[in-house]
Amino acid sequence: MLHSNVLVLNKSFLPVNITTVRRAFCLLYAGIAKAVNDQYETFDYQSWSQITAERNDDTIGLVDRVIKVPRVILLIAYDRVPKRHVRFSRYNIFARDKNSCQYCGRRFSRSELNIDHVIPRSQGGTSTWENVVCSCHECNRKKGGKNPEHARMKLVAPPRKPAWTPPINISLREVRHKEWAPFLDFMVDVSYWNVELLEE
Repeated sequence: MLHSNVLVLNKSFLPVNITTVRRAFCLLYAGIAKAVNDQYETFDYQSWSQITAERNDDTIGLVDRVIKVPRVILLIAYDRVPKRHVRFSRYNIFARDKNSCQYCGRRFSRSELNIDHVIPRSQGGTSTWENVVCSCHECNRKKGGKNPEHARMKLVAPPRKPAWTPPINISLREVRHKEWAPFLDFMVDVSYWNVELLEE
């Protein structure tokens, strides 16, 4: 239990990190953070420890009682969002290309798109921001294993690494607690879409 996950928010209630229950209790006890319940109420360590908890809840046993495990904590003084690099992931490639085929320019649902290597891997193309784009199934079949010039196709725009940075990268592997849901603004299968791809 002490090593299970707790979502950490900055003082603007934006997710900035994931920590352990052990660390969360240390931050609460030191007065650096407050626990957040499902009604968005905040509690210091003393008031949180007074909340009645049943043994079958997520609890930790103390000498004379049990204490409920906080699943979300709020940092009292921290108002920044940590700088993060843009992960080379399916989610971010699709976001960069706005769910549009980079050959025909039309928007599609994600299930109707795939990722295409502009210079095919069979010709030495690499899996990098500058060589992958979204393409619809029809354009992908038309292009085949050729580069765009040989396939007589033109890119809408040359692919580049995006300049924006996401505030936090949380995969659904880590989204285990219902208390986190209100603070996360995406609930797609991020384990597929947001896993970092290997640049080759």
